[in-house]
Amino acid sequence: MSPRLRVALLPRPTPIRPGSASRRGVGVLSLVGVIALAGCGVFAPESEPATTPTMSIDVTPTPTPTPEEPALDPDGTAQDNLAYFTLIVEEVWAGEDRASGRAYVDALVAAGFDKDAMQVTEDMSTVGNPAESIQFSVEWGQECLVGQVGPATGDPFTVVVDVLPGGGCLVGDTRVIDW
Repeated sequence: MSPRLRVALLPRPTPIRPGSASRRGVGVLSLVGVIALAGCGVFAPESEPATTPTMSIDVTPTPTPTPEEPALDPDGTAQDNLAYFTLIVEEVWAGEDRASGRAYVDALVAAGFDKDAMQVTEDMSTVGNPAESIQFSVEWGQECLVGQVGPATGDPFTVVVDVLPGGGCLVGDTRVIDW
């Protein structure tokens, strides 16, 4: 292959003639470039810096609503009254009479629970020692609010359970509430 042939294989450059489309294309590209640079502020006159709008935020704290204190709901279920039952039990547990079953019964009666629907276990064991735990209950329809306290249980424990098949809420011997 001769060098002359090689040159003949290369494409010939198209000359740019005045008014030709190629020249107009270069002009359009140049104009677009100038507009783009102007948009970037390269050709813009110096001016004051733009102010940034500010927002005003009210940081006044909104008071957190306090939950309502539990209360006796005579028309409610045992579950509806569990929080109130628990509150009364915890109040007695925090006092000096925490090892007295009578203290729990008296506090629950004062809070509106029906004494005739209550049961309580003995405070003392059969050999005269303080009971390891005391249980007490309030029968509420077909359910029972049951509480248990004592050194063996730690913090007071309260729960809703079904009434026993033979009636009542506590299994085993309970003391007569005759005061």
